[in-house]
Amino acid sequence: MDSQRRHDQSVPERKGQKRKLEEEIVIEDEQQQQQREISSSSSSVPPSDARQALLCEVSAQVNILNTTFSWLEADRAAAKRATHVLAELAKNEEVVNWIVEGGAVLALVKHLQAPPTTETDRGTKPFEHEVEKGSAFALGLLAVKPEHQQLIVDNGALSHLVNLLKRHKDSCGSRAVNSVIRRAADAITNLAHENSNIKTRVRMEGGIPPLVELLEFTDTKVQRAAAGALRTLAFKNDENKNQIVECNALPTLILMLRSEDAAIHYEAVGVIGNLVHSSPNIKKEVLAAGALQPVIGLLSSCCSESQREAALLLGQFAATDSDCKVHIVQRGAVRPLIEMLQSPDVQLREMSAFALGRLAQDTHNQAGIAHNGGLVPLLKLLDSKNGSLQHNAAFALYGLADNEDNVSDFIRVGGVQKLQDGEFIVQVLNHLLYMMRVAEKSVQRRVALALAHLCSPEDQRTIFIDNGGLDLLLGLLGSTSTKQQLDGAVALYKLANKAMTLSPMDAAPPSPTPQVSCQSCSFCSMAFTYLTFNGEGRFTVPHQKMIILHACKQP
Repeated sequence: MDSQRRHDQSVPERKGQKRKLEEEIVIEDEQQQQQREISSSSSSVPPSDARQALLCEVSAQVNILNTTFSWLEADRAAAKRATHVLAELAKNEEVVNWIVEGGAVLALVKHLQAPPTTETDRGTKPFEHEVEKGSAFALGLLAVKPEHQQLIVDNGALSHLVNLLKRHKDSCGSRAVNSVIRRAADAITNLAHENSNIKTRVRMEGGIPPLVELLEFTDTKVQRAAAGALRTLAFKNDENKNQIVECNALPTLILMLRSEDAAIHYEAVGVIGNLVHSSPNIKKEVLAAGALQPVIGLLSSCCSESQREAALLLGQFAATDSDCKVHIVQRGAVRPLIEMLQSPDVQLREMSAFALGRLAQDTHNQAGIAHNGGLVPLLKLLDSKNGSLQHNAAFALYGLADNEDNVSDFIRVGGVQKLQDGEFIVQVLNHLLYMMRVAEKSVQRRVALALAHLCSPEDQRTIFIDNGGLDLLLGLLGSTSTKQQLDGAVALYKLANKAMTLSPMDAAPPSPTPQVSCQSCSFCSMAFTYLTFNGEGRFTVPHQKMIILHACKQP
């Protein structure tokens, strides 16, 4: 996920994130033969010779571009072939550096614009838009590396690319015009990918308004390319987000959510997701514009990427707005989200658990999720070795367990045993420890109580000694609430039992001092099978590894 907003999840390799640029240039027979010769010569010689041969080829094509910047038909045909050869070479990321070394960037940037028109060029313009399209395509492929992105921009590519986005205003809607606009949008996407400075430069060059306008273009491939560019520009850039909204992009994006073309609604939900991320005001505008129902509809899309983005977006919608949580459930999101929990796609399971976890923070939703069969698949996800997936499932179950209506269902499906038998992987345990240190005191105590019952004996020292969990439990013994006293005593009893199973040989010998019953503290009765009162106002645990507990405050 540019969907990595999300939650700020694991980031795949840049290669996997790079927008695919589909080659649709019609290649003449001699060009195909030329490309076969290039590939053959490169693969049949040793690496050092191959590099030299490649540099010579790049140099030849760059020279052609530098000497054919005119409207002469022969020049335009040669320039078109040169951009195609360079683009074909650039599809191999391993040789991109060599292409850049050969001076291709400046030559390609030059051909992003039409050559100057003379008196003799007033008639037909051969290969109009074709050379510019080829140049934009090749530059988009070269932008695979950050250092190349900056070089391309520094050589003036952005202003030319933005001008290409407006070509349809001066020309009829031909296939060539549509293609050059699409290539320009794709090139902007790749140049701005994970580059905050270039995202800002695109806005300063005036690139956002024409991209928003292209969302309503008649050619669906152009729509998709424009949405992809806006998606990238909106990610973690507040000024870009605001301008996209100010340009009235939301109504069109919401219409695109309902498109039957999976590629269209995937890009649209991605743009909206990036606009909403960390922007509560924009989230309100998106919801007010009517995005909720079509996003819920995408949970049943044939495109798993759209499903994933929709689930993530619903989780963001439900983050803090309790009314929105209820509306999402009322509008039918729960069943498809639960179905997604059982998908073979790990990311789908992760995002659906994330959304259900957010929804489960509402009392009415808690009962609804359990009633619709959400408990069993969420419990199964606790066995996952994927940290984010296990964490999201645990968070959802935490919400469901907070509702008394769900207690019998938890017991019926074996949820209590599942939680007791489960093991927290490092990522989830670290998150719980973080909550136990910095959250509100009530949450800290709740986490400590839960971990006392659920943690493995091997994690006890980390949780209760190193991270202060024991102090939280001991604090409950001095509470004015009998319920909290009892919870603390039972948790300490549980810990003592676990400590004994971990190292039974370390148990202390029986105390020669007669045990004194703390009659005034009724909560002690449940813990006295393992906690003893030593007559000096302290509880002690008969295990050398455990700490002497705080004083029992008697009335």
